[in-house]
Amino acid sequence: MKRIMVMGISAGAGKSTFARKLGELIQIDVHHLDALFWKPGWKEASIEEFRSSQEEIVTSPIWIIEGNYSNSYDIRSNRADTIIYLEVPRLVCLYRVLKRWVTHFGQTRPDMGEGCNEKMELSFLKFIWTTYYPRKDKMQKRFEQFQQTGQNKTVILLKNKAQIDDFLHELQRKHTIL
Repeated sequence: MKRIMVMGISAGAGKSTFARKLGELIQIDVHHLDALFWKPGWKEASIEEFRSSQEEIVTSPIWIIEGNYSNSYDIRSNRADTIIYLEVPRLVCLYRVLKRWVTHFGQTRPDMGEGCNEKMELSFLKFIWTTYYPRKDKMQKRFEQFQQTGQNKTVILLKNKAQIDDFLHELQRKHTIL
């Protein structure tokens, strides 16, 4: 694992937390797509700027990029050797998003663009609820495509907190032995 994509079924899947822990464990810098996309005051970066910043990152031999953003998936997937996909239940995603909002109310999260204080909108919760299963289908098709085209990528699917914790503990154990 040298070029790692961390993706999730939805907001609240735990991508940022997982990527941070993974990066600390294997000593690889983590790049958060939200921090690249969102400018101060919740202004969106242009698609050109957003894609360009990722194109620069993926030229490095070692990286972790965390986030979904379909409009630049190709940049990351073409160079990644490992894709870690968090597919936790929909209600867990909603709970975590609400918890994150309460925990970081009025503050900017470390994985977010500077000057983007945590906020909550009903439309965001609706987005999580309505896109969960279509996203699940989309990712399954993407992973099948890797197999059909013979792309040599490791795909790791983690479906709950126990699997996520086990994965990180096993990785920590292996790094301790080395």
